Amino acid sequence: MESNNLIETLLRSLKILLILLLTSAGLMFFLGYILVVGDSNNDEPIVEIANYVKPDSNFVGLWPGPADWQKSKFNAEQQNLINYGKELIAHTADYLGPKGSVKPISNGMNCQNCHLQAGAQPWGNNYFAVQATYPKFRERSGTSENQVKRVSDCFERSLNGKAPDSTSREMKAILAYIEWLGTGVSKNKAPKGSGIYKLKGLKRATDPVLGKVVYEQKCQSCHQAKGEGVLAADGKSYTFPPLWGPNSYNIGAGLYRISNFAGYVKYNMPFGVTYKNAQLTDEEAWDVAAYVNSMPRPTKDLSKDWPNINGKPFDHPFGPYSDPFTEAQHKYGPYKPIKDWKEKHKANKSQKPSLASL
Repeated sequence: MESNNLIETLLRSLKILLILLLTSAGLMFFLGYILVVGDSNNDEPIVEIANYVKPDSNFVGLWPGPADWQKSKFNAEQQNLINYGKELIAHTADYLGPKGSVKPISNGMNCQNCHLQAGAQPWGNNYFAVQATYPKFRERSGTSENQVKRVSDCFERSLNGKAPDSTSREMKAILAYIEWLGTGVSKNKAPKGSGIYKLKGLKRATDPVLGKVVYEQKCQSCHQAKGEGVLAADGKSYTFPPLWGPNSYNIGAGLYRISNFAGYVKYNMPFGVTYKNAQLTDEEAWDVAAYVNSMPRPTKDLSKDWPNINGKPFDHPFGPYSDPFTEAQHKYGPYKPIKDWKEKHKANKSQKPSLASL
């Protein structure tokens, strides 16, 4: 009898437990239904479930650059040199501009105008890969270039001025800062987020007319209607740099290539934008690049550039070329036919002649 009573008690307990479990599950389902679907008197859901969007791998795990504490491994003199180099990049014109305190060898722009956050912003035309990848051969000069040449080119092209003396404290400081920014980067490697993002090309030519509209809507408030920028109160540098005209970068600068300018503005402009919160569409970036680089700016003797014309990039706007396309198409596009032609003829050159052709 006691055995039967025990079994009945266990069965009743299991039944009660099962009822409680079913009741809890039903309540949870009901609450979930109310939260997501809503009641019959309301067609709009109370809570919407967003679709998961996989992040773009191009913008995940970007190289952050070295932290300030890492300077502690240098002695006091080296730290001062690195800090001075950063200051020169951020406020170039205060020292080396037309009214600079050291020497007037540039146009009043700062290196930071093109190399954001003193050359430390991911996809902001930064210096992260410079120390690791130089010296290196560059088609533009047809020679192996070192870091001194890299800095000199910026002064002569982007700052439309003269290169600092290679033995000067200013050159040494800039080089020390660039070297420090490359801390932790493996030799011959460019970490993710280095330089300028390579924007996907358009199927059509870039359009300066459409770009003018973008400029007026997104850029003009800072860079002004005539591209002249905004001069700082002290008259030494620019709060917002000129994008064309006599005080802007010249035709030999890297940003005069429309592909470089487009990738730069896409993830850095309007001011304050980064790769995390881009405002421009790809087409707007390409078109505003075409507009800005269609405007007048200082010239430069480029006769010694690209001694091997086969090495000219697809959007270099000055001939002669080894391909049959015009200067206008090289400048504004469409670029795909140029790229295809280059790839095809590169492949042909690499092929060995057949016996029949000998």
